[in-house]
Amino acid sequence: MQVLGIETSCDETGVAIYDSEQGLLGHELYSQVELHAQYGGVVPELASRDHVRKLIPLIKQLLAEINIKPSEINGVAYTAGPGLIGALLVGAAVGRSLAWAWQIPAIGVHHLEGHLLATMLELPAPCFPFLTLLVSGGHTQLIQVTAMGKYTLLGESTDDAAGEAFDKTAKLLKLGYPGGPALAKLAEQGNPETFYFTRPMTRQPGLNFSFSGLKTQVLTTWNNQELKNEQVKADIARAFEDAVIDTLIIKCRRAIKQTGLSCLVIAGGVGANKRLRERMEQFTQQIGVSLFYPRPIFCTDNGAMIAYAGALRLAKGQQEPLEFAAHPRWPLEEC
Repeated sequence: MQVLGIETSCDETGVAIYDSEQGLLGHELYSQVELHAQYGGVVPELASRDHVRKLIPLIKQLLAEINIKPSEINGVAYTAGPGLIGALLVGAAVGRSLAWAWQIPAIGVHHLEGHLLATMLELPAPCFPFLTLLVSGGHTQLIQVTAMGKYTLLGESTDDAAGEAFDKTAKLLKLGYPGGPALAKLAEQGNPETFYFTRPMTRQPGLNFSFSGLKTQVLTTWNNQELKNEQVKADIARAFEDAVIDTLIIKCRRAIKQTGLSCLVIAGGVGANKRLRERMEQFTQQIGVSLFYPRPIFCTDNGAMIAYAGALRLAKGQQEPLEFAAHPRWPLEEC
């Protein structure tokens, strides 16, 4: 089965073709970073309009590059939520329309399910069950993945997600947009001994997260500096990054102990963070747990993860009726 995957949940237009026997045949990704940079963040209406402009040409480009005709595609999968409602509707409308025109089934995919299963695109792939730390701009969650469609939320952020905290902190330090990658790059030049920020919610039980207070610590620390130069910024960035990573590791340790699982998956955009990967590898080696994560391009939003998740559901006979829907808020447990 060859499935076309479409991802348009936010500010990246992603398409891919996944073959259930041969694996991923090809994928394309268009980022709207330059479009939104002048506003310092994603403008939903502009994101939706850009998806309209880019999606069909991107699909045509992909089919031409891998030399596949529409008649060879057996199903269409599109992100149905959660995300920006306008952006979701673009992908859903195009995906369902193509499926109707090509007379093949279509399936709406949960965006987070795509991230949870993205590691399955790699070799070796983890085996069920496993624990997933999902860290992105919109979500920071610990999820027990028992099987496809069987997900248990163990903990999540009560305010800012980790990626959101990275972006907001970068904005405080005037690092530009997108802020998260810029802050991580700057942190490489920072001295880890100069500043120390608290590891939020680690002195109390439970698996929930909270990162909003770190922004306040960053702002207070920066304002209290008599000398405000790039090295001070780098030292603050390093202290912030270390605080976030330490917190994530502490919570993962608790979740592993609570569930007894011996396999940890890192997913989501923040999962591409170099220092996070290094620290997680050290941590899992120390406790004898297997660690898996997708290649960086599949950590961020992409069509490949949607095509893969959609192929699994279509193989089970699931499909959407002619009408389609988008869900800006969609609890994973309802997936």
